Amino acid sequence: MFETIAFYFFAVLTLGMALVVVTTTNVLYAMTSLAATMVFVSAFFFLLDAQFLGVVQILVYVGAVVVMYAFGMMFFNASAEVIERAHTPQIAVALALLLAVALVVFLGAPFISHYAHNLQESLNPDFNTSNTKLIGYVLFTKYLFAFEVGAFMLLVALVGAIASALKKTPTKES
Repeated sequence: MFETIAFYFFAVLTLGMALVVVTTTNVLYAMTSLAATMVFVSAFFFLLDAQFLGVVQILVYVGAVVVMYAFGMMFFNASAEVIERAHTPQIAVALALLLAVALVVFLGAPFISHYAHNLQESLNPDFNTSNTKLIGYVLFTKYLFAFEVGAFMLLVALVGAIASALKKTPTKES
């Protein structure tokens, strides 16, 4: 019962912070919300009794967001209004195709999870091996999808930082 309540609590917090990331116009608010999102994602690892991955999530991903936050504070004037460039329709088509591929991958995740579970049962690792090999084994079988989602979120943050760092050119008003 506790795990269910904790899961829904952290799910609401994670989705709320992620919504702030994509809807705010202030770069510093977005990066702060992204750091909070990564901390809440690490709570899911702790709920799954994967403490090592939870700590790695906090140290690596939140650390990367904090570094990005520091660069954002140095390079951006957060109080200035940003005039965005007009985009071509090809970008919208590319993003729609990317979203479609992501949906296919995420909806196919139960089949991948079932395959990974069967693979884990069939391999039965030798527990006399080193901890590093066992962590790699568990990471790439049982927790593969959760770890890849975290990595995907970091990739989205990286692309967002690069897109934000591009020089904004004001549009000509006629």
